[in-house]
Amino acid sequence: MGKAEYVEALKLGKRECKACMSGGRFPYLPVLDDIISGEEIQTEQNMGLVQVPLEFVVGTATKGRTTAFAANFMPILDDQTEFAEKWATLSDAQMDEGIRDPIKAFEYMNRYYVVEGNKRVSVLKFFRAASIMAYVTRKIPKYSEDEDVRLYYEYMKFNELTGINSMEFSKIGMAEQLIGFLGDVQAWDDIARQDFNSLILHFTRAYYFRGGNKLPIRVGDAFTAFVNVYGYSAVAEMTDAQLNANIIKCWSEFVMLTEEQQVGLVMDPKDIQEKKSLLSHFLPFTSKKLSVAFLYPKSPEDSDWIYAHELGRNYLEETFPDQIATFCVTDVNEGNIEKVLTDVMRRGADIIFEVGPQMMPPSLKIAVDHPDVKILNCSLNTPHKYIRTYYARMYEAKFLSGMIAGAMAENDRIAYIADYPIYGIIANINAFALGALCTNPRAKIYLEWSTKKDYDRNRFLEEHGIQLVSDQDMITPQKASRMFGLYHCRDGETVNLVMPVWNWGIFYEKMIRSIMAGAYQTEENAEGRALNYWWGMSAGVIDMICTNHVPAGVRRLAEHFKEDIKNGYVVPFYSEIRAQDGTLKNMKHQRMSPEVIMEMDYLVDNVIGSIPEMDTLIDAAKSVVQLKGVKEKK
Repeated sequence: MGKAEYVEALKLGKRECKACMSGGRFPYLPVLDDIISGEEIQTEQNMGLVQVPLEFVVGTATKGRTTAFAANFMPILDDQTEFAEKWATLSDAQMDEGIRDPIKAFEYMNRYYVVEGNKRVSVLKFFRAASIMAYVTRKIPKYSEDEDVRLYYEYMKFNELTGINSMEFSKIGMAEQLIGFLGDVQAWDDIARQDFNSLILHFTRAYYFRGGNKLPIRVGDAFTAFVNVYGYSAVAEMTDAQLNANIIKCWSEFVMLTEEQQVGLVMDPKDIQEKKSLLSHFLPFTSKKLSVAFLYPKSPEDSDWIYAHELGRNYLEETFPDQIATFCVTDVNEGNIEKVLTDVMRRGADIIFEVGPQMMPPSLKIAVDHPDVKILNCSLNTPHKYIRTYYARMYEAKFLSGMIAGAMAENDRIAYIADYPIYGIIANINAFALGALCTNPRAKIYLEWSTKKDYDRNRFLEEHGIQLVSDQDMITPQKASRMFGLYHCRDGETVNLVMPVWNWGIFYEKMIRSIMAGAYQTEENAEGRALNYWWGMSAGVIDMICTNHVPAGVRRLAEHFKEDIKNGYVVPFYSEIRAQDGTLKNMKHQRMSPEVIMEMDYLVDNVIGSIPEMDTLIDAAKSVVQLKGVKEKK
């Protein structure tokens, strides 16, 4: 009986050999000894008895049996050989009671190379078995910045915590992100691990059934994106039918992961207007007012950030009195965002602006289920297809403010009080520092964070002998003070010099106009990536106001540069830029790309201070920083 199976396997082996040779590929089993040398291995680890996915068994440890098998592990020796007899005997054993004896194998970069048991692997692959038991020794490569090595080190941590070796990741950080979604994995018992393994199998089956194996990402990437939308607890409770239905809904999230640059940046409103669809001219006229909801994490009276957006909402109502109606909901947080979204949709909201990055993760599930409602989240560098993000290029105003500060710093020392160490804020700090260097090559920026547990503004200024300060951008209505923008403090008196301005009303007006014109919808069809609207001075959403306390000559210089920034003649991040450690971050005579600016995770070399660690922050800041926080590279 096994003889017939060998003949069939032999045909598969010879066919594979022929295909490999035609394609210029090695036709036999890869040999681990030829792939790595002892110098490349940091250490070996005994993994014990492991259930190994057969698709990951790809070669042999030594050259002894290399030419007995094709690259797909099918035999290529004549059917009259002793080798063929042994293979046929194993085939009979598999059909009678199954092959039970474990093989021995080396694991390297999550691929397995057989030390003993090549024929057992060949037989099981012929019968399309899913896995095989093996005594495994892991060969761990020396760590490097090579992407494959970094992915493997992340995989090893994931494998150690979950026991799963059948799921891989192709994106740096995905394994770590999934571990974060799973909760306290170390507290799992054997049943919890089995349940997780079963869930992975069910998800993989449904994902592949829908064509996931055709996407250039791994199952681990797709599963992480899926859990990000629905949450692990909800995913664990899904039936096969629900998994199938929800995978279809989330397909754009998976496709987006295949993009080299996942976030498409729209840098100016004119980009939208130029891409208007002809269909927009044929959209049916309706007298129904658009309902626009604003979701605030705090009250406008208690937060300068929310107050600025509330002014924008009021401006929107004044600009479109007959076309839109707005309303706001305050005190929206991670715990109630799903309920709030459901409620505002029942109230008929067509457009929802979420004024807080912490609202993003819990909103994804609602956004996937309601693609007809436009949801925008005020944050930066967030790759999600179903929720667009928006922010403003405040770093342009900070650059100008830094120029003024550099010109007016009597002792070359300037304080910069930042709040959250998140994307966007780092660019603001660096732009300010570079602006100061333009007018004062000796300028030093002393950085402090208002969200640190031990923050004491007066003590910080006194310790460093600083009188010139860049602080929060706006006043907080119920806590009004003069400690905003760029100011000079001496002998107990505060003199305001410069105020950067967020014109959120202008942003919301132009966004609403793009939706009414159909350009928003056209962007959705034209881009395969997530979209982030990142407008600046050229769009009028950012400005800078100087008081009369700024010398006239300095004001003229700043106004001149402001016009040049608006027209695109001057950019803050230009020519040679170095980080604190001396690393060159931008080449001479080159403009830094928007994508690189958006993802800044370092401070420039005239900044004195650092990006704070999570455990040094107050509790109120941690949810935002966990989501969008920047970790300084050491």
